[in-house]
Amino acid sequence: RNGDGRAVLRSSVREFLCSEAMHYLGIPTSRAASLVVSDDDVWRDQFYNGNVKKERGSAIVLRLAKSWFRIGSLEILAHSGELDLQRRLIDFIIQEHFPSITMNNSNRYLDFFSIVVSETANLIALWMSVGFAHGVCNTDNFSLLSITIDYGPFGFMDSYNPNFVPNTSDDERRYKIGNQANVGLFNLSKLLQALKPLLDPRQKQLASQILEGYGERYYIRFTELFKTKLGLLGENENDNYLIAFLLKVSLLC
Repeated sequence: RNGDGRAVLRSSVREFLCSEAMHYLGIPTSRAASLVVSDDDVWRDQFYNGNVKKERGSAIVLRLAKSWFRIGSLEILAHSGELDLQRRLIDFIIQEHFPSITMNNSNRYLDFFSIVVSETANLIALWMSVGFAHGVCNTDNFSLLSITIDYGPFGFMDSYNPNFVPNTSDDERRYKIGNQANVGLFNLSKLLQALKPLLDPRQKQLASQILEGYGERYYIRFTELFKTKLGLLGENENDNYLIAFLLKVSLLC
């Protein structure tokens, strides 16, 4: 894409600060362990206003996470027809990171998909609860362990705006903050598509039903988080209306 492939110091420090903030906000995330900087300068248009200047560059962030496997890791194997390798990789991921799933279970891929769907809904609801926009929510940036990875053009809303887009290259506003839940559903549908060659007809039907439940799972978790923020105790049929009303008022302000 005609870039030099180098990160500038300010963006790398920004990634470190955000990943630490997300960690202490209780949101699953990768973390930055170290930052290496060289003496090389790079040319950057920091504010995208045509004012190009030299900056300290070649910053390398050492990131830590339980796993870096993503939806895209399985998608690319399914696309290339490497089903045996895909099966071996999923079995490894399950064995290493999903201890609740037994390996001799014939439904292990279905159980795996169910957990990923539920935890992805939970992660995006957590993002929304703090006004975090990831910026590039493609399948290669969605962790199979449902943790926040690949901090790039992210941003936090200063005030509520569902059309907030932190990525200046996202001209179509595909990854605006108000669309993150929908993009999560799209990515999970791609995961299901990648898994289908490993599922029998009954499991495929059940997996489709699991995916259909994503929206409800997200909405329930989103509501729980905002009720906690507002100090709403117990169950009241007007709680959801109040949350929607307050968000609308925030938008008008």
